[in-house]
Amino acid sequence: MPLTTFALVRHGQTEWNAQRRLQGSTDIPLNDVGRGQARDAVAVLSGYEWDVVVSSPLSRAAETAELIAAGLGLSVDRHVPELTERRFGPAEGLQAGPELDALRIPGGFQGAESEEEAASRGLAALEALAEEFRGRRVLVVAHGTLLRVSLGRAIGRTLESIDNAVLNLAHHHAIDGWQLEYFNGEPVLAIIPG
Repeated sequence: MPLTTFALVRHGQTEWNAQRRLQGSTDIPLNDVGRGQARDAVAVLSGYEWDVVVSSPLSRAAETAELIAAGLGLSVDRHVPELTERRFGPAEGLQAGPELDALRIPGGFQGAESEEEAASRGLAALEALAEEFRGRRVLVVAHGTLLRVSLGRAIGRTLESIDNAVLNLAHHHAIDGWQLEYFNGEPVLAIIPG
């Protein structure tokens, strides 16, 4: 069975990222730093050939994907709604502090999508792409929490937060499942000991 290779890239920075506000599914655009991060990502991603570019429909991911695709001489093939960031409900827009703390419950926030729900949704979307594009190279631009929990579930490990616009390289095999080769731009063996 052929191996399907994925670049899983978190969008570039937004003003809410810079202010350390919880974004979730709120549609916050890239800022100029984020646009620069997206353009800078092209240097690493151009070391590979990509067959397909997909992204979350939220503007910060969609614009990051457009900038990366343009830099690679490609176009974005589609926006996948299931790749939207985890929904944090009334916690969205808040910074660390008493107001956010008041919404905390075990595993998340009141009125929010659970980590398990987000991981299931994200991993199902990635596995659908792996099935559709079996044996090809797929560049996915999505969101930090969604990618972290989806990848974590795929490989059975807890992962740290994902940096903006860096390479996370994973491979999917129909029988052997998922293998993570690079995480936050670094070889996995250097970060996640077996």
